[in-house]
Amino acid sequence: MTEKSNELSEQDKVTQASETEAKGIENTAESAESSVEQAEISIPESADQQDHIDQVSEPATDVEPVSEEVLSAATGDSAAAEAEESTEEEEEHTPEDLSGLTKSQLLHLLKDKLQQGVSLKLDKLAHEIKSAFDDLVAKDTEAALLKFKSEGGAEDDFQYRYQEEDREFNKLFNDFRHQLNSLRKEAEKQKERNLQLKTELLNKLRDLVDGEETTLSMGAIKAIQEEWKSLGPVPAAQSRNLWASFNALMDRFYDNRSIYFELKELDRKKNLESKLELCDKADALKELKDLKEAIKQLNELHEEFKHIGPVPRDEQENLWQRFKAASDAVYDRRKEFFEGQKEIFKKNLTEKEALIGLLAPFGDFKADRIKDWNSKTKEILDIQKAWEKIGPVPKESGKDVNKAFWASFKQFFHHKNMFFKELDEIRATNQKKAEELISQAEALMENTDWQSTANQLVKLQQEWKKLGPTPEKNRDALYKKFKTACDSFFENRRSSTKQANNEFDVNLKSKQNLIAAIKSAAEGEGLSEEELRGFVTEFNEIGFVPRKNMKEIQNQFKEAVDVYLEKLDSSGTGREDFLFRLNLNRIQSDPNAIKTLNKKEHGIRKQITDLENSISLWKNNLEFFAASKTADKLRDQFDVKIQKAEEEIDKLKKKLTILKEF
Repeated sequence: MTEKSNELSEQDKVTQASETEAKGIENTAESAESSVEQAEISIPESADQQDHIDQVSEPATDVEPVSEEVLSAATGDSAAAEAEESTEEEEEHTPEDLSGLTKSQLLHLLKDKLQQGVSLKLDKLAHEIKSAFDDLVAKDTEAALLKFKSEGGAEDDFQYRYQEEDREFNKLFNDFRHQLNSLRKEAEKQKERNLQLKTELLNKLRDLVDGEETTLSMGAIKAIQEEWKSLGPVPAAQSRNLWASFNALMDRFYDNRSIYFELKELDRKKNLESKLELCDKADALKELKDLKEAIKQLNELHEEFKHIGPVPRDEQENLWQRFKAASDAVYDRRKEFFEGQKEIFKKNLTEKEALIGLLAPFGDFKADRIKDWNSKTKEILDIQKAWEKIGPVPKESGKDVNKAFWASFKQFFHHKNMFFKELDEIRATNQKKAEELISQAEALMENTDWQSTANQLVKLQQEWKKLGPTPEKNRDALYKKFKTACDSFFENRRSSTKQANNEFDVNLKSKQNLIAAIKSAAEGEGLSEEELRGFVTEFNEIGFVPRKNMKEIQNQFKEAVDVYLEKLDSSGTGREDFLFRLNLNRIQSDPNAIKTLNKKEHGIRKQITDLENSISLWKNNLEFFAASKTADKLRDQFDVKIQKAEEEIDKLKKKLTILKEF
């Protein structure tokens, strides 16, 4: 061992290097951190946050000149490691034109993309396909609603039935989201595993550095280097310290083992050649027009640069400055890009603030109808689509505008969920009422009291119409069950009335024969009121005829009776009373006889009341006539009117008395 290695034996140098990092890196990492963070692939950050790498100060060299390499590798390498972690997640996909694609084509497109493997970069494209698919579903829903309304349906009763491809798409998309979340969680778990494995490698490396020198030490170190490189990223919080410790231990290994010094120098020269090639590639990125691709390739170069290993000390600073200058050239282009984006970001902020103003009233919206909620939901989703189409805003305002927008958005849907929760409770109550009506209908379906049961079922049907909404999943089944019970009863009644129709046909023939007998009697001699009354009574006792013949047979009977009356030659008050009684007899044969008689009684009483009022008015007017010839003449006229009215009242009262007999 050399004198220097003896002075830094055991863990002294690692401890001292760590202390050096705690001081030197603490002073320089803040300036270096912002520049290496520019190696990230995404460009949504504000350019104001970009610092140049040339602000990195010379690291302290309290221990050995090699600490400069430790420091540069620790800062540059750890920054590139952090950049690597965000590269995959923030990598943007190539935009695809989804306009004009059908739902089936969108479904096949999503399937094809997912068959290539689920990755983080598919997230944005999948959401664009989902948005396009939802637009087509919305159009189908609107078309179905218009058709439903054109066929006489009420909008509140409309329920769109999703197609098989709709359900397949939603299932495929949801599966993708679950897989994506699993990938992210697995990536974080993998970083923790990498941290544990790299910590174990550090312990192995420390044992090699502090242990006795053997011919196998160099091979073991190379194996550790290869394994370290293959492990992948660790959590960002531990990345810098991990790399600082690793490089410090590597420097101790080369410095403390003089037997391998020449091999170390040779290895550093090879590393120098490799890093010079990387510098040439970094210089070539200045000419690459695609800024996003240039940032991506620069990230890859930084990753490769940090894994190559140390270079000769006299070349270290110049090499790093060259690589840094090439990187700065790319970062300067990104800064210019950000400067050009500031006005666009401000415009986007203004547009998003306007949408927040439009969305504010939705937070307090309340309604009692599904139609109103659906209408407002369509409006708020249109606002959401407009929001999503607007690009990024300045970073300092992004959190506030997002919070304001989504607060109103979530409040609206909270109120909507509460409305439908209350509606579900109402529907559950209505379902119980519907089930009760079904039970009553099923209890009546076998009843043979046709008229009474029919009236009860009609009443149940009216109550059913007054029911509010029921749960959609049970609505058709409940209605079908209720309708089946009603239909069963009315079908039984129709079967029963077939036999009754045969009796009606016999009654029709009997009434036709009786009408013929009345006409024949009218042509003979010895006509009398008693005979005519007998004909009317016999006609009423025969019974009902088919409904379609009811009006016709009534007219024929009336004509026959009128012919008989013309030949009867009765006159005076007796004839008038006879005709009234005869008319009442005919009314009795009508199925609606009670209603007709009540109506007739009401009409007679109204006539009596009107005549009495007229008589009272006329008598009152007579008191105002003066004594003159003209007045006497008018008084006589009014007396005649009063007398005739009183006679008419007597006749009507007599008819009322006759009517009560029926």
